[in-house]
Amino acid sequence: MQHEAVGPSHATTAFDMMLVDPTSSLGRAVIRRFFVEIVGRYWGREVSDAEVEQAMLDEPSDDLRGDTGFLVIVRDGERIVGCGGAKVVEPGIAELTRVFVDDSVRGLGAGKALVREIETLSARRGVHTLRLTVRDDLAEAHRLYRRLGYTPVRPFSTSPYADNQLAKVLLEAR
Repeated sequence: MQHEAVGPSHATTAFDMMLVDPTSSLGRAVIRRFFVEIVGRYWGREVSDAEVEQAMLDEPSDDLRGDTGFLVIVRDGERIVGCGGAKVVEPGIAELTRVFVDDSVRGLGAGKALVREIETLSARRGVHTLRLTVRDDLAEAHRLYRRLGYTPVRPFSTSPYADNQLAKVLLEAR
């Protein structure tokens, strides 16, 4: 199944969440938006289609499905306004990844709802720890993760983009 509705949002503004296959046209489109944002912010400019395509090849998202992970999209009515996923790295541990929320809904609870949905789905799949990396220039994301209980941990990634490495122990399957 490529698309599957998941539980209600945890935000005060109603955002719908849906599991999608990252290789589907919908999955690829939202992941492309993630890369447009993340690569553009890194370089401080608009990025070309070729740069986005190269980033998608360099950092594929195909493992965000099946037993290795999942991808969730966020909808505000009919508009897709974000995405995020979890990639299992070892039994009980997954990495929060591909988290993106459109400028039009930032500050309205979409990011918080998305991360909580990913936490819930992860816990249901037996994940007890979610970890992530976040660049220094993504200050709003870093603040969100800290507010949601993610704390600094010993480095687990050698990525040049892993300025901050955080993790959260999930309390229990929800």
